[in-house]
Amino acid sequence: MFVDEANIEVRAGNGGDGRVSFRRAKHKPKGGPDGGDGGDGGSIIFATDDGLNTLYDFRGTFLWKAEHGGHGGPNNRHGANGEDRVITVPRGTIIFDEPTGEVVCDMADADRAVIAKGGKGGHGNDHFKSATNQTPRQSEPGERGEVRMLRLELRLIADVGLIGKPNAGKSTLLSVLTKADPKIGAYPFTTLSPQLGIAEVDARRRLVLADIPGLIEGAAEGAGLGHEFLRHIERTRVLLHVVDACPTDDSAPIEHYRAIREELLQYSAQLAEKPELVVLSKMDLFEDEDARREAVKSFSRSLRAEGATTEVLPVSGVTREGLQPLLERLWSMLGTSSVKTDSWSVPG
Repeated sequence: MFVDEANIEVRAGNGGDGRVSFRRAKHKPKGGPDGGDGGDGGSIIFATDDGLNTLYDFRGTFLWKAEHGGHGGPNNRHGANGEDRVITVPRGTIIFDEPTGEVVCDMADADRAVIAKGGKGGHGNDHFKSATNQTPRQSEPGERGEVRMLRLELRLIADVGLIGKPNAGKSTLLSVLTKADPKIGAYPFTTLSPQLGIAEVDARRRLVLADIPGLIEGAAEGAGLGHEFLRHIERTRVLLHVVDACPTDDSAPIEHYRAIREELLQYSAQLAEKPELVVLSKMDLFEDEDARREAVKSFSRSLRAEGATTEVLPVSGVTREGLQPLLERLWSMLGTSSVKTDSWSVPG
């Protein structure tokens, strides 16, 4: 199950208390102080795991705790330090302070981060001896560990984000281009959560693709699950805009393209400015080659009439028409500094 949000409480460990103790031996019945310090409490540490692509592990687990530090002992024994709690999350997870909404850490840029620090152990009475106080009877309690309420939000990291209206053919494209196995059906909203897949351009070149569920009008204002879906596009480097060449409602393909572009612009001007490649999908539904060519020309003319210079490629997930040229073009748009994909796992 794909889960991209979670609210949790984290509690770092408390520091152990310092000890009040004095040496007692036959030859030294009134020895000096020997109370040891308490151990430090364990911290809450977040670490990225490139094999994860969901926050599913947080379902049903609200409280995450690190270990407390041990108390100091006699003979200057130092209390054991509490064990850190390491919480693994997918790369691309943003950690927010829930009460304030401030970003605590963006795990797209960090491999590990201390989010809640454990308390320091308190000093034992040996720490307080001095020339004027040879038998101190004071010690320190351990510091309290940090407690934080957090909101986790996953924003997928991919080279290419597939966008388009519901039933535009994105899931079919993803399934034939990659090893992903998204649910596919001849009705809108088949894909209800983002899907990741790895496409092989050839034996040495690979791309990470993210299929974003079909967007509807009003998505930028949160209609449907608009905000939840749109945020996953923010970290993609190129947008692959999939447009149905043969809409079942007899509407013009350019209307579908325009509707999605408007949603992107309303949500984020920066998002709307990402490099974009348009594909006309379901080209196998045309009866002959002349009809296919005319559909591409007509759509391209409509784009130019609106001032768009976006390239258009005809494709078919059924016949695999145009898929290799599509991958080559995407690779060219990304350049040679593509995101590494070796450690990505493909959702099953």
